[in-house]
Amino acid sequence: MATAATRVTAAAPSKARREVLDLSHYATYFFTVLANKLSSGASRLYLRRFGIGIIEWRVMAMLAIEPRIAPARISQVIGLDKASISRESRKLEEKGYLIVSSDETSSRRKTLELSPKGYELHDQVIQVALERERRLLSDLTSEEADLFLDLLARTTAKIPYVNEFDPGSTAATRTPNKRRGGAPTRLTKVR
Repeated sequence: MATAATRVTAAAPSKARREVLDLSHYATYFFTVLANKLSSGASRLYLRRFGIGIIEWRVMAMLAIEPRIAPARISQVIGLDKASISRESRKLEEKGYLIVSSDETSSRRKTLELSPKGYELHDQVIQVALERERRLLSDLTSEEADLFLDLLARTTAKIPYVNEFDPGSTAATRTPNKRRGGAPTRLTKVR
């Protein structure tokens, strides 16, 4: 059965009818495009202007929000694997932007914090990051931007629920589509 995010098409060469994605109604497509294009654009700009990549910036931004935290906390909040956080943290430390210390409660655990030089760079990059966000949201009213951010937060909160889905599981059930009364919202038949 086709949903709002799919359409039925005849696939060459067999002309068999099958369900395919309708990208204009597939939310995951938009999330992926936004994340990929914004990240690659920011990374190019930050590398050129500041000598750091996007993951280094994300680590720095997280450390400005929560100073003296473990790499595992950064990984938990921004959704990157611990190996990436560790690699980028080493780069930041080598550049003098990061201070690595032993945790007071566990000698095996390390905490990270920005150095004075790291805060100085953070204060420059954040201005560029905020301007990029202003440009991204510039066609939205203040109310629309607030709604958009609320919807993104609610959608982000559903990620564990989405990621626990396994179609081979006996617990797997199809979630009702709440858009437009729960019924499939769009079916495009291509003949």
